[in-house]
Amino acid sequence: MHGVKRLFAWMIPRFDTARYRVSLVSLRRKDLSEETLESMGVDITYLAKGKFDPTTLVALLRIIDQKQIDVLHLHGYGATTFGRIAAALRGLPVVLHEHANLTSTPWFQRVADVCLERFTDIAIAVSESTAEFVVHARRVRPSRVKVVYLGAPLDEFGRARTPDEVAAARRELGAAPGDFVIGTVTRLHESKGNSYLVAAAKAVLDARPDARFLLFGEGPLLDGLKAQAAGLGLGDRFVFGGFQKDVARVLSAFDLSVFPSLWEGTPLTLFEALAAGRPIVATDADGLLDVLSDGRDALIVPRRDAAALARRILELMNGPALRARIAAEGRVTARDYDIAAFVRKMERLYHLLHAKSRATRRGVADTEDLSFLSTRTRPKLPSASNGMSA
Repeated sequence: MHGVKRLFAWMIPRFDTARYRVSLVSLRRKDLSEETLESMGVDITYLAKGKFDPTTLVALLRIIDQKQIDVLHLHGYGATTFGRIAAALRGLPVVLHEHANLTSTPWFQRVADVCLERFTDIAIAVSESTAEFVVHARRVRPSRVKVVYLGAPLDEFGRARTPDEVAAARRELGAAPGDFVIGTVTRLHESKGNSYLVAAAKAVLDARPDARFLLFGEGPLLDGLKAQAAGLGLGDRFVFGGFQKDVARVLSAFDLSVFPSLWEGTPLTLFEALAAGRPIVATDADGLLDVLSDGRDALIVPRRDAAALARRILELMNGPALRARIAAEGRVTARDYDIAAFVRKMERLYHLLHAKSRATRRGVADTEDLSFLSTRTRPKLPSASNGMSA
């Protein structure tokens, strides 16, 4: 399970069923993966519609009426287009939830966003850079855009693992007892910057031959990354592990977690690594800097700088006390990003929208106190100039 699908699997079962009945609608066909949302108790309907199929609206309205929907929470271009039209026809409040931080949208989406903005009660962005994208590219007025960070299940990823569990996980992943395991769980797309991790691995291994790199994930860049690793002679010290179902178990095998991203919203894997207490080296990509503080819960390096990435990895490899401190601070940071806390925020928002949207003519973001959406227990530390000491 990837991305937003994993988010749904975490979120929906955690709503208070005495007060909220949360249903999921997919505009597309049911996928063929082994893990289905239905098996997790999620009420889901698949419309099996194409991207521009006008019958999507009729099908969506039918579900809204059948299930007596009170609030629409919309993810993705198709959902925010057809969903806001349906909301306009039924007078329902809308949450537009954006996960990307691109610079533009397709022309047809720009037209739709301009026409449908007035039917948007609130837009949630997963990072500050995503909020800028929502305002400038998706054309939602700034007063209605709120940054609300996601999270991971702390009960799952923060659970203490016994030495036997850790050793078993490491054996399954091919790590020898003396290996120092440096890992990442990611998508193999340009935005994730994995080519810089492969390049950094060469310098790290030259200094510390006991390092072992594990890269888990799928994507279109796999063959190119494998060729890069082979060309650098990394051999079995850089392993491509493919898709992993049990991410918490994988993280338990890491001595160090790396995020070499070029740009990000805020990746769910970041919250998982923090909760798991993995010391982190990350780039200064916007969505990462929203959460991490250099020298406190991570070591931060400039993007596209493999040499700096290698130096900070080696700094943590050679500094057990520093690793322990960064990991401990990461667990503290993780407390602000528990998915259960995110669900409580959504419950409160849904209640407010249901009670106030019609009365305020979708002006809830302008008339109500929504500060609860961005509450964190401790402030982010300011970044050093240009990010970093590398």
